[in-house]
Parts: sequence; C-alpha cells; structure tokens
Amino acid sequence: MPAPLERLEQVIDTAAIAARIELLLPIGIRPRQLTVRTLLTGMLLIAVQGRPAHLRRVHHALLDLDAADRHRLGIIADWKHGPHLLTYRQTERTFGLVVNALSRDTPDGTPSETLSEVLDALLEASVQVLGEPATSSYAVDWTDHETWSCPPPKPKKHAANPKPAATPSDTAHADADADADADADAEHAIPENDNDNDRQCADPEASWGHRRGNHPGQKDELFYGYYLQAVTTIKDEHGPPAPELARRMHLTSCDHDPPAALVPVLQRMHNNGITISDVLADSGYAYRVPETWALPIRALGAELIQDLHPNDRGPHGTHHGAIQANGRLYCPATPKPLLDIQPLARPATPEQTITHDQRSSELATYKLSAITRYDHDGYHRVICPAAQGKIRCPHRPASLTLPHDRPTILTPPEHPPACCTQQTITVPPSVNAKTAQKHDYPSPAHRHSYARRSAAERTFSTIKDPATTNIARGWCRITGLTGIALFTATTLITRNLRIHDAFTARQAENQRRAALGLPPKHRKRRRETTQDLINAAHTPP
Repeated sequence: MPAPLERLEQVIDTAAIAARIELLLPIGIRPRQLTVRTLLTGMLLIAVQGRPAHLRRVHHALLDLDAADRHRLGIIADWKHGPHLLTYRQTERTFGLVVNALSRDTPDGTPSETLSEVLDALLEASVQVLGEPATSSYAVDWTDHETWSCPPPKPKKHAANPKPAATPSDTAHADADADADADADAEHAIPENDNDNDRQCADPEASWGHRRGNHPGQKDELFYGYYLQAVTTIKDEHGPPAPELARRMHLTSCDHDPPAALVPVLQRMHNNGITISDVLADSGYAYRVPETWALPIRALGAELIQDLHPNDRGPHGTHHGAIQANGRLYCPATPKPLLDIQPLARPATPEQTITHDQRSSELATYKLSAITRYDHDGYHRVICPAAQGKIRCPHRPASLTLPHDRPTILTPPEHPPACCTQQTITVPPSVNAKTAQKHDYPSPAHRHSYARRSAAERTFSTIKDPATTNIARGWCRITGLTGIALFTATTLITRNLRIHDAFTARQAENQRRAALGLPPKHRKRRRETTQDLINAAHTPP
C-alpha cells in the first residue's frame, strides 16, 4: 500500500485538475510559491489527520512534512536571498485565488460549472485510485451542513402600525419562538427567503433549512447553511460485496430543492460512461414531482428503489380501468384490503413478517405484469393477470380452466374496461410517473433491496463522527459555498480511503477464515435493548 502522502498525491494527479485551476488564476508580478497541487495536498493532509478545516492547520500540515517533501512541493523555495519557508499569508492568498476562480460571478447558492467539474474529478479520482467498484448501484441522500457564519435576522414584515424597532438579539429570540411553533409536517419543506432584503452576515450564499431535531419530541429544527448530498456506491442486488464509497457530492444552499439539484450530477455520471442501474432514495426524493426527479432518472436507464411517502401509498386513480397503486397497475377486481398494505414496521415479529409477505404475494397475483421494457419515449406494455394465468376471470373464458388454487373473480366489472377486453395495454410515462419503481411496493423483494440504502446514512455518519471528522458548525471557518465544498470534498476523499482500507482488511480476513473452514466473522452486537437493562438489574451481584 502506498504511503499516506504518496496516495494523496496520486488522487490529485489522477483528478488532473490542479493544472487546469492554475490556468484560471491571475498572474502576479512574481510567481506564487504555493501551487494549487500543494494546496490540495495540505487540505487532504488535515482531513486524513481528522483536523478541522482551517487554513492555518493546512499551513502547519505542510510545514510538518520532512525536508525532502517540503523542497519537492515548493514549501521551501530558493529565493535570491536564500531559502524561503512558506508563510500563512501565501496559503491564504492561493486559497482565495482558487475560490474566486471557481465561484460564480453572481453567487446564487449553487456551485458553478467549473466547481462541479472539479468536485466530480476529485471524488472520481479517489474511486479510481482504489479500484473501480464491482457495482452499478448507488444510494443517495442529503444532510444538513451548517455554515460558520451567524445567521442574519429575518426581514421584518410591513404593517400599518409598525412597532418600535427591536434589537437583533430580541429579533432572534422572537424568530426562534415562532419557528418552534411551525408545522411539524414540513420536514422536507424549503423555507422561503426574502431576497429583496440585504443579508447582514458573512455568508450570503447560505440560507435557512430544516433538519432532524435532537431534542425529545422535536421532529425537526431550523439551521442556517447548506444541503450536502452524496452518491454512495452499494453492492448490486445479486453481486459481490462492494465498498461504500462516496462517488459524487453536491452542495447547495437550502433555497434549492435537493433532489432536483442532484439530477445533473447523475446525468454527468451517465455522460461520462458510468453505468447506473439502481438508484436508492428515501421518501424525501420520491415525494418530489416526477418531472424533477423520477422521470429524469428513468431517462438515464436507471431503476428507482425508494420508499413512498404516505400520501403516495395506496390507490391513486385508474388507467384504462386498471387501478394505479404503489407504482403498479392492478386488476379492477383486486380486493381493497390488499391495495392498502403498508410497509412492514421495524419492530415486526416473525409471525407478522410472514403474514405481511403472504399478503404481498397475494396482491402480486392481481398485478398487470410488464411484458416489454421502457422504450426511448418511456412507454411499455402490460398484460392482464387472467390472460397471464395468474387468476380466474369470467371475462377470460380460457382462465376458468385453470386450477382452483388461483384466485377467482366472482364480481367482474359489469362494463369491462380496456384492461379487461384487451389482452395487453400500453402504459405511457405519465402513469405512475412518481411511484413506479423496480420492485413491487411493499413486497419482500423491495424491503430487502431497499435495505441497502443505509449505506447513504453511514456516509454522513462517518463524516459527522466526533471521533474522526465532525463537519458540524465550526469545523470549517471558511464562508461561501466554494470554499466549504472544496474542504468537504477532501473530507469525503479521505473517508473513501479509510472505508476502502477497512473493507479490504475485512475481505482478507474472511478469505483467511474460509481457507480454514471457519464462517465469516460477524460484527459484534453493540445495541443494548431495554430488556437487556432489565435483565441486568435483576441479576444477582
């Protein structure tokens, strides 16, 4: 395995973006001592060491290298008066030039095209250095990324009889009380901002957003900063194990809808020749209008595996008489209780799991199964379940000769719709546009496949772990989207290196145990349940 510094430099060289950024920087009177390549190396060094993303720490990390590396990286340069050691002011100057070159001319809370290319190249380089993962499935998610800047006071509303002006402290307390009474159902809502009022803060690109609350009984809370999204590699459904690497990231202010902002990132992956077969997402993505999430993802040839929002579950209209429910089309005579099946609860007992899976299997017999793939326009054809031999229906006389172990439609529609008179029907992309996905929802196949999405949660938990790197407020004291995004990218890169090393060691240990005829080593159970505490209290000393 290469030395830490050598591997970090290998990632930077594989990305091939240092020289491109250098061409964007202005040329001064004398050459800059600190190059972009060395600056990125210092940023990766502090990320490997788990230090906060401060420029002074970047400067100290470069000075702590041995003499040979300092001369090679230009940290010690030969000036006309002798050797010159890199100063903090030079580090700050180069970083400022890079941020200005990669930022938008008019900041709007989204990364510029050049910054997006740099972030993609850096994270892709970390994946390529570690080896192309044997998977084409990805889990996506977003999390809060609080800025170091203090939030501005909210703009005052105009009134007929204006009240005396309040101090910033009083305004902040009043806003906090008002926000605490906000509707708890607005978990994924994007707070509105009044752009006509000047923001009196150091980070004008940040905005108010929602995140999960940590206090008892608190569903969510407001924070001031950005939404960070990650695209994490996960194992294919029937493929070999794969390391959970963050292959892409995206950072935007909370004014922008995260799912819609992530679509161009996945489109760039597709255009670069990266195969995307499965995309796993939670209901925060699935609940968006299909034009901004589901339809563009399907246009890439990917299949969605996602949890449906409670408002999208169950029957929602018909198509040629077939019932639209949970992203599928079902026979008009499908028993209503089957259409109202909910996902299996986490604390379900084995008996409840068996009952739930049996009902899901029974519901599948009434489904109009697809007989063709999606064409380039998004159309496909489905076949009647009676014509397929899954149920017995009087409208299909041939199906009545089937064995009686199949369900029988006792009350068929008096006026048969097209789905009953035709053997197959065409389904346009507008039908179940939001809810259609790879597996029947909520079947066992969907439950087992969707369980892979927890990799997205682990991606954020590892970069928010106080024992390694915690990107909470104060971790990065740089304001502005571009600087924060660059430091966050270096954190995700070093996380990829750490996760891949642990994965490789675990696979080697499993192979060693297999050669000895031993089962794979399982991780220790770390959860301590309520029953464990009760049993421990009644155990004699």
